[in-house]
Amino acid sequence: MKTYNVAVVGASGAVGTEMIKTLEQRNFPVKKLTPLASERSAGKTVTFKGKEIKIQELTETSFKDNNIEIALFSAGGTISEKFCPIAARDGAVCIDNTSAFRMDKDVPLVVPEVNPKDVKWHKGIIANPNCSTIQMVVVLKPIHDLLKIKRVVVSTYQAVSGAGAQAMLELKEQAKEVLEMKKVTPKKFPYQIAFNLIPQIDVFLDNGYTKEEIKMIKETKKIMGDDSIKVTATTVRVPVICSHSESVNIETEKYIEIEELKKVLAKAPGITVYDDPANKKYPMPINTTGKDNTYVGRIRKDDSVKCGYNMWIVADNLRKGAALNAVQIAELLI
Repeated sequence: MKTYNVAVVGASGAVGTEMIKTLEQRNFPVKKLTPLASERSAGKTVTFKGKEIKIQELTETSFKDNNIEIALFSAGGTISEKFCPIAARDGAVCIDNTSAFRMDKDVPLVVPEVNPKDVKWHKGIIANPNCSTIQMVVVLKPIHDLLKIKRVVVSTYQAVSGAGAQAMLELKEQAKEVLEMKKVTPKKFPYQIAFNLIPQIDVFLDNGYTKEEIKMIKETKKIMGDDSIKVTATTVRVPVICSHSESVNIETEKYIEIEELKKVLAKAPGITVYDDPANKKYPMPINTTGKDNTYVGRIRKDDSVKCGYNMWIVADNLRKGAALNAVQIAELLI
């Protein structure tokens, strides 16, 4: 089997760490792994297949010097905007986990279970969608293929890990401070996140939506390849360490019974139907964290419209929402 020189940009971050772990777990044919990060993290080590590998400082010659063929990026949009074109110029295919290129018409936005063929038209850069969009479209795809979706209303309950390693630490520290009756001083978030909900992810735009909400709306249409699907979103940060949850309402052109829909979803790639209300079985962050699949439950008819469904979707945002999806795209490439 052919092996590849792979770089992980942002190797010391929460997603970068998960990318390295996922490459190993899925036995991706890595010839040489090159972890790259800022000057601050250079010299630290990551573990890959039992070996300690030093993180190198990211520079404009990193990709050429290391003969990189595939580069997984998760170091922030500004870094991607600068270094993805450099890496592509030097012969690497970049799989970018930031929002830098997602809506670029010349860059495929790919979820392998939904639009795998789109990788074929890449020009050196492939975008990894927003974590909350990924888990939703995995479930929307089989429904749209069978029933044609007209409208989607989604409310998200997003874990702090979506905001990075410092955000996870902040939640843990704040929870301790609240329980010890100490003063809480928010740093990463605009307000206390422990024992609270914050109905704002990213900045507000002039139309009253946040950037995260608009990302979900636009990305869904691009990935599904159908601008006729109407999408609206409300995104909320919740005091959960890992795994995003979503309440999703879907209106379709056709209708099938709930049990039939469950069978359709159960057969679709990347989905686990976990839905047994009588026995209190439904997806939750505590039973999806660390898992590759997207979990769906609470599947029921929406009686307010002729053809409508409600469901609850949960997935590990660091895995399927970021690292796993990126590695799956790399698998499509090879």
